[in-house]
Amino acid sequence: MIRLIDILQRFEGDFLRTYATSLLPSQRRALSAFKHCRTRLSAQMRVQCEACFKTDYLPHSCGHRSCPHCQAHESQRWIEQEQAKLLPVDYFMLTFTLPKEWRALVWQHQKSLYDLLIKTAWDTINTFSQHDKHLQGNTGAIAVLHTHNRRLDFHPHVHMVVPSGAINTEQQRWRVKQTKYLFHHKALAKVFRAKMLDGITKLGFVVPKGITDKWVVDCKQVGSGAKAIAYLGRYLYRGVIQEKDILSCDDQHVRFRYIDSKTKTTQTRTVTGVEFLRLILQHILPKGFRRARNFGFLHPNCKRQITLLQILLRVQRPAITPTPRPVMICACCGGIKRILQTRIESRYRPNAKNVSMPDVVPTNKGIMM
Repeated sequence: MIRLIDILQRFEGDFLRTYATSLLPSQRRALSAFKHCRTRLSAQMRVQCEACFKTDYLPHSCGHRSCPHCQAHESQRWIEQEQAKLLPVDYFMLTFTLPKEWRALVWQHQKSLYDLLIKTAWDTINTFSQHDKHLQGNTGAIAVLHTHNRRLDFHPHVHMVVPSGAINTEQQRWRVKQTKYLFHHKALAKVFRAKMLDGITKLGFVVPKGITDKWVVDCKQVGSGAKAIAYLGRYLYRGVIQEKDILSCDDQHVRFRYIDSKTKTTQTRTVTGVEFLRLILQHILPKGFRRARNFGFLHPNCKRQITLLQILLRVQRPAITPTPRPVMICACCGGIKRILQTRIESRYRPNAKNVSMPDVVPTNKGIMM
């Protein structure tokens, strides 16, 4: 298996010579985190075996949400929390995609337009839910923003997992829509387009010229919703590519595999090492931006409401036992290691604040598609 850190060690110099002056602060932090994750340059923690009392020092993980080595536990916990809210109704996956003409504008204003994309997608769904003759109320949604396609190109879109049910607060009624098609995808696209254009105008941005009138919203049934949540959870943390999908790396090129969304067959793509790093870093989200959000009666503030619904619908709610963090095993006796001290500065990194990147002044554009 080819590790991301191996690719960084091989191509980081060439990458910085090409893109150092255009890296965004979030991309610079990510590059530094990837490079030091679980190495002797990272902070150390002191651990002791509970059986043989052997003391050892282990490197910390970087904890970055786009690092392929980190956040596995957080990803699993998110999946468990969302699956615990499931109701006995059909669920649908709705995908809202921006036309390619918008990508340059979105890239220049990532934080505001990513936020607008998520909120507009939810506003569109809830508008349809309120006016649907079968629902006539407020529904809920689990939203996850993706900025990539399977080839790792820049392709911003948002996935919404939506139950086919809604709450009418005025009548205090729960309504369910029994259908294979929650809402018509062409009607969704038209309303989504109008709301997105209105939001862009209110933010003061200029609408791109020559933009197409054909917007795409996909709506498909996903059964109980559990598999759809697990699918989204895989891409919520740990970056846009798994290291097992990196097939080879030589002095010039990196080859990785992906599953084509249309043919469902495994394809490979070969790019230069510098281009591969650019593909990875262009999907680093702005600092503090929330990729996953909940809306409607699935919002965290509506815990009482979702619990009441599960009771009324006679949902069997098993006792939730959070998945424990993996334990560290002693190589000598097989006992469990206990953490005694964390964040110990590495002796191999005397100038920790200045070792990761050269001093350059970034532009506000960043590395682009």
